[in-house]
Amino acid sequence: MKKKVLLIQPTPYDRNHRPIKRKKLYFVGLALPQLAALTSADWEVEIIMETIEDIPWDTDAGLIGISSMGHGVLRTLDLAQEFKKRGKTVALGGYMVSLMPEEAKKYGDAVVIGDAEGVWAGLLQDWTQGQLKPFYKKELISLNGLPLPRYDLVRGKKIGDFLPVQAGRGCPNACSFCSVSCLYRGKYLKRNIEEVIRDIQHVRSLGFKKFLLLDDNIAADEEYMLELAREIKKLKMSWLSQCALTVAKNDLLLQALAESGCQALSFGLESITRESLNQLNKAWADPASYAGLIRKIRRAGIEVSTEMVVGADGDTLESIGKTAGFIEENKIMVPRFYILTPIPGTDFFSQMEQEGRIINRNIYSYNGTEAVHVPAKMSARELTDAYWDLYNKVFSFKSIIKRTLLNRNILNRPLDHLFYFLVNLVYRKDIKKGIPPNII
Repeated sequence: MKKKVLLIQPTPYDRNHRPIKRKKLYFVGLALPQLAALTSADWEVEIIMETIEDIPWDTDAGLIGISSMGHGVLRTLDLAQEFKKRGKTVALGGYMVSLMPEEAKKYGDAVVIGDAEGVWAGLLQDWTQGQLKPFYKKELISLNGLPLPRYDLVRGKKIGDFLPVQAGRGCPNACSFCSVSCLYRGKYLKRNIEEVIRDIQHVRSLGFKKFLLLDDNIAADEEYMLELAREIKKLKMSWLSQCALTVAKNDLLLQALAESGCQALSFGLESITRESLNQLNKAWADPASYAGLIRKIRRAGIEVSTEMVVGADGDTLESIGKTAGFIEENKIMVPRFYILTPIPGTDFFSQMEQEGRIINRNIYSYNGTEAVHVPAKMSARELTDAYWDLYNKVFSFKSIIKRTLLNRNILNRPLDHLFYFLVNLVYRKDIKKGIPPNII
């Protein structure tokens, strides 16, 4: 009998504890297609993306693997419990369960801590032999030699016009609230450029003209990124990624990225307040330079998306209010915000715990949209209200139109800007329902 594993990418909950559903999922995760590629041929593999698909509760798979990021972990644990009730073996993985493995183990049979590539084959063998271990952990020292991801298991689904490709993993920075930083501790791994290009070429052979370059910070090694950009240019494709804003300080690299087909980059700016950045171990970032660097990136023809947190000790109600103006003035195409949350396992949690500032200890209620710690310069209630006020201002019709349509780059890529405009409208609709724009 052929062995079967069901791999699930869960969807987050809305504020009414209902799974968020979409007609189409644009940002497809790479973890599950990569695990499928690492699964031996005597296994049958099925991938389910819950945002656009229903969970097959009556699956004939004996092993269920669930991987999630961020606040989707709450849904992950609920799925795990239900599958265990149905007699299935459940393995859990992803950043959040890696930070809280002992807690996650209460809901699953096995927990993969950190990168799964080095332990997946062993986990499958142990399950086959009835000797599954509670925890699997092996430090990954290289991303080279990975097989082509099983894109065939996702391309027929209702997804967008691009697929993910891995370049690097980890980050040399040490931001105290960041799960990547707390798991990798300054380690940054990058793949051989030949293998990255191989994967991109495969994506192109499947009929896609665009890809998402997955990397926690593609500018962490500027020489590597410069060489990779020059190779990507030869493929004549479009791509998206994320990195540190400091990429704009390297004129040669920025030009190479634009010429290689880079359409948009996402930047974790975190805060426009210097004191807050210092508290988050991000003193290397200079908020006074943000506007100039963003203009430089946009002049190069690359659009800008941002992620920011509110509630650090340098934040005030006034500074959070000014953040809306910063987003609009700099025409940030797709802005996202999160309330700074002390996730167990992060350095920020340890600090808040030591200072006795955590006011909500129900970690299963943590969703990044409600303050669970006492900020330095406002109350927790004021922080939560300021967060939603910020979202409502940034996603007003006036702000959306100014950021997406009244934009000089619209002349170069009008269809892309129309897409960004529609994305903002979807996010606006979600915000009115109390759903933060963290999934599309």
